[in-house]
Amino acid sequence: MRGPFFLSVFLFAIATGSHAADAPAPVRPNVLFIAVDDLNHWVTHLGRNPQTATPNIDRLAARGVAFTRAYCAAPACKPSRTSLMSGLRPWSTGCYYNGDNNTGLIPEGASLNAQFLKAGYHVAGAGKIYHGGSYPSEWTEYLDKAELDKLPTPSKNEGFLDPVKSGLKDEDLGDWHSVNWCIKQIDALHDKPFFIACGLVKPHLPWAVPRKYYDMFPLDGIQLPPYLEDDLKDLPPAGVQMALKEGDHEKILASGRWKAAIQSYLASCAYTDMNVGRLLDALEKSPARDNTIIVLWGDHGWSLGEKNHWRKFALWEEPTRAPLVWVAPGVTKPGGVCGRTVDFMTIYPTLCELAGLPIPKHVEGPSAVSLLRDPKSAWDHPAISTYGYMNHSVRTEDARYIRYADGGEELYNETEDPYEWTNLAKHGGTAESTIKKLAAYLPSDNKPRVKREPGKSRDAEE
Repeated sequence: MRGPFFLSVFLFAIATGSHAADAPAPVRPNVLFIAVDDLNHWVTHLGRNPQTATPNIDRLAARGVAFTRAYCAAPACKPSRTSLMSGLRPWSTGCYYNGDNNTGLIPEGASLNAQFLKAGYHVAGAGKIYHGGSYPSEWTEYLDKAELDKLPTPSKNEGFLDPVKSGLKDEDLGDWHSVNWCIKQIDALHDKPFFIACGLVKPHLPWAVPRKYYDMFPLDGIQLPPYLEDDLKDLPPAGVQMALKEGDHEKILASGRWKAAIQSYLASCAYTDMNVGRLLDALEKSPARDNTIIVLWGDHGWSLGEKNHWRKFALWEEPTRAPLVWVAPGVTKPGGVCGRTVDFMTIYPTLCELAGLPIPKHVEGPSAVSLLRDPKSAWDHPAISTYGYMNHSVRTEDARYIRYADGGEELYNETEDPYEWTNLAKHGGTAESTIKKLAAYLPSDNKPRVKREPGKSRDAEE
């Protein structure tokens, strides 16, 4: 299968009078693959939070197509990345939590990066792409994590449940060095097209970054997110358990650090935005600038007190929604905004189609190339997020339906209730018909959970 880039080269040859026998073989596009850990939809171009400052992510969005309703396959690092990079949903792998052992779940050679390696690409990676490792044979080279382990290690809760103590510089954090390494890859004279994967860890905890990023968001100006104290009153028991199981909100209220924690999250996002800017600047100065597909995604969202909940690990809007931006030469146009509901299972097949690579048969998500060409084109795929065995959320443009393993349900009208304050699941009438329609997208076969890694808690952070 040949993708849109190849078609544009063919049409150019016709327009210029080139003959097939004389024309050089089409040059495959490069790929810059930017993964950001724990980045929710608090980026300026999405307009969810007026306090944000992400000018570099926003300038990337202005260059191509920004998705306003993009959702993770799972609101936890390991299952989200396992699904995105394998093309297999959590209910097909059995990887539902960070503490699950995903070794061997993806057959060697089946991953996204492996497709580009087999197609003759120079496939390089740095930072956090997978959560828990991948097959070394599927990369041309990868930045040695041992180099990053030599850097300072602030305490896990610094900036979150604990005050900021570290006096850090930009270069004291691993993301700085991952970006440096990827810039060298961009600048290198490769004899092959490149697939460069840059995994940025911030804004993952700890929220410890250089002081100048906190200064961008004065504490006295921090606003709390829209919030209802009794927001859990109409949730089924499984929903209440998801909201409260970490106990973070009670700790935050006791410490008086709600605004300080938001300040720290915004500062960590600003640090990541700076590093995204460094990548974009390097690409724009390189010979590859006009022949590189860029995709930026956050692996899942993050709650900051909504529904008495913090972190990810739940199926509502805040922990499941994250940025998704595409720039594809010859396909996307500047300033594109797509309001269709997609999930990150579209990334694998979309990249393959754009680069003219065959989409493996095991891949479960649809390609979104049609939306890159025309962001307003028809699209009949909802976004489905899974957290734990048989806990699923189905998100369309105007509704979210959640069904838990014990049969508990939630339904929200996203047009009238964007913060999901009113559970309509027991209201009868049109709610019943909506539930029936959305429940049809849920899987009938859910693979049992894989064995937990020894010594790991269910939601172990790494």
